[in-house]
Order: sequence, then structure tokens, then C-alpha cells
Amino acid sequence: MPPSYSPRLAHMGIACFDIERMIDFYTSVFGLQLTDRGVGFTFPYPLAFMSARPDQHHQLALAQNRPAGAPSTVMQLSFKVDTLDELREAQARALAKGATKMRGLNHANAISIYCLDPEENTVEVYLDTPWYVTQPHGDPLDLDQPDAAIWAETERIAKADPTFLPLAEWAARFEARQRSL
Repeated sequence: MPPSYSPRLAHMGIACFDIERMIDFYTSVFGLQLTDRGVGFTFPYPLAFMSARPDQHHQLALAQNRPAGAPSTVMQLSFKVDTLDELREAQARALAKGATKMRGLNHANAISIYCLDPEENTVEVYLDTPWYVTQPHGDPLDLDQPDAAIWAETERIAKADPTFLPLAEWAARFEARQRSL
């Protein structure tokens, strides 16, 4: 890959049934701001664009064009937080806005909650850990535990995995692979 070629994943779109309900969920739970909305010209459906960043017009686009009865095709939509308290806050907000099937998973390289949004799209909220283990990896997570207990359990899980590396070492290996492409 040429050194100047560096595509970055920037946003995603979801086909939905009820755009107003979905706008309410994503603005209330994740603090996204509605940046634009309207009916598309070449894509003649109601559209809504949302972002949490002033340098990105939209990180999430919604289109009210999901056929009645169609199942979600979203594998997962992930939001990153920095602390366990923020993870707990996301859990409380999501549940208050109608999220279902809430569950916690400890991936050792990340601590996550998963739920279904009001239209049954899978949403993940996670925070990184300073460790790497091969994925997929998922142990139960109980966010009612104190922070120190969660971090101690996460470190124990990570170091027990034969693929364990400190995250900095994994990142250095990743960068070396990128340079060799």
C-alpha cells in the first residue's frame, strides 16, 4: 500500500422503521447531535445525520427505508468510552430509552456492554484495556462490581490467555506489519 494511501472508516448508516424514535435514542444515549435532516433527492427517504464531533458532519446516518418486518442487518454499532463509570452511564441511559437484551462481556482487550436499540440493532459500548489477547474472547462482566475488582479480573483473564501481550507490544507489531505492506 502506498504510504500516502490511508482510508479511515468515518461513519455508518442504518435503515430504520421510525426515524424519530431512533434520533431520540442515539441523541439521548450517546450525546450525538442532529446535524442535518431531510428527504434525499436520489435516495427518496427521510434521512437524519448525527455526530458527536465538530470536525465530522456525521458519524451516524439514519434512513427511514427499512421494509416492514425486515430484521436488522447491523452486526453491531460500537461506541467507545474512557471509564467504567461512563460504561455504567451508557448502560443506564440505554435501558431508560428502551434498549433490551443488555449484557456485559469482558474481552480482556476491552470491557463491553451489548444491547439492542429500539429497532433491534446490536449496539456495543466499550473501553479499551492495556492488554491484547486474540479475539473473539468473551467472559461474563458484572458492572455492579467495584472498579478495582473489574480491573483485577480483567488483568487475570488477559494474562491467563496464551496469546497475551501488553497493548503497546501488539501496537508495535501492527505498525511493523503496516510498514511492510
